[in-house]
Amino acid sequence: MQSIFQNIAMNKNIVKAVIKEKQQEISLLNLVYRPFSYEDNACYVNVGIRRAGKSYLLYQDIQEKISAGQIGIEDCLFVNFEDERFADIKADELNLLIECYQELFGPKKPWIYLDEIQNVEGWEKFVRRLADSKYRVMVTGSNAKMLSNQVATTLGGRFIVREVLPFSWREYLSYHGVFPDQNWEFDLETRLQVRRLFDDYFYFGGFAETFNLIGKREWLNSLYQKILMGDIITRNSIRNERQLRLLTRKVADNVMQATAISRFGNIIKSIGENISTPTIKDYLQYLEESYLIFSFPNYASPVSEQETLRKRYFMDNGLLNLFMFEGEAKLLENLVALHLRRNYWNPDEPMMFYYKHGNVDLDFYIPEAKMAVQASYSIQKDETRTREVNTLVDFNKVFKLNKAVIVTYDEEETIEKDGMTIEVIPIWKWLLR
Repeated sequence: MQSIFQNIAMNKNIVKAVIKEKQQEISLLNLVYRPFSYEDNACYVNVGIRRAGKSYLLYQDIQEKISAGQIGIEDCLFVNFEDERFADIKADELNLLIECYQELFGPKKPWIYLDEIQNVEGWEKFVRRLADSKYRVMVTGSNAKMLSNQVATTLGGRFIVREVLPFSWREYLSYHGVFPDQNWEFDLETRLQVRRLFDDYFYFGGFAETFNLIGKREWLNSLYQKILMGDIITRNSIRNERQLRLLTRKVADNVMQATAISRFGNIIKSIGENISTPTIKDYLQYLEESYLIFSFPNYASPVSEQETLRKRYFMDNGLLNLFMFEGEAKLLENLVALHLRRNYWNPDEPMMFYYKHGNVDLDFYIPEAKMAVQASYSIQKDETRTREVNTLVDFNKVFKLNKAVIVTYDEEETIEKDGMTIEVIPIWKWLLR
């Protein structure tokens, strides 16, 4: 497809039509509020998995500014770079967007929204120039390369990075008209509503487009294929699709377990595929860059091991569940990992860890909060209960904790042992903390 800018005289009209079309679309949208806010005088980069709501939050920002009387819809320049009309646009052509806007609305500075900008190679220099020129700019992207040191250096601290995940459990409840207040646990009707809605969220995750669908699994599978084929295989010119698919399945199989890169290689070789360790490392990196999975290291490991031996989880329970059959324990731990990432993510350094050393095998440790969390579907069996409690007690002897929690599916109690208090709490309640 030819770039729409290769015949400027003829195609400026197309660009202007796209600008007006998007303004009309945004002004007519009915949105469900998400708890994200953006300062008027700051520029932002929204990053995250496809369909998590990055574009939605741009729409929300525009509508909030219009409602507050700060801007009109004609003050906004919104471009979606997944629009096929912009398929071949080059970085040195981007300034024509500003020219077209100003030919429509006069020589003023619009509020600029650039959606899925990672599709334009070299985009960061254009965006940096806009910020330097005092434009208010919001960009989104579905690839973690947007957070690379090279891009960060070019942007030069002009942008605030926000990670956008699929809906949290609280947002899911709000979407369904349930708003737990401070004492919601003591309101029988609210408690019943919360518990009734949880199973759907647990198995199918937080992508808002699935909430009113009967065929949730089909939608999730379509999204998975789009990420795998478009964001990973095509973008990285992967020739052996089968190996990548096998690796992704093995990552799902090994949720809950710390797995070394070399072990993934051995597993795949055992089923007849010849794959090198560097290729495994690259594929895992691609899976993380696409936000399909995320990982974190062992707090007890030396720095040299922290990149190779990690625990890996999926960015949404619905995507993980595509690979599961009776995988409730994995889904529970995955959801715990997501909640902790949502609250403690930092693009510059790890904020969450697991801890495995000697006899201590701890699922999650947050040093900043001095909090340790074990994920266990049930602790009714004596063996499981003893293992989970002793792990926390032993860990507390080395790293004094402010908070020790065992997250279960439906069990609740308080355990006192060796001078420490351990809270056992159902996940559907803990996620609202």
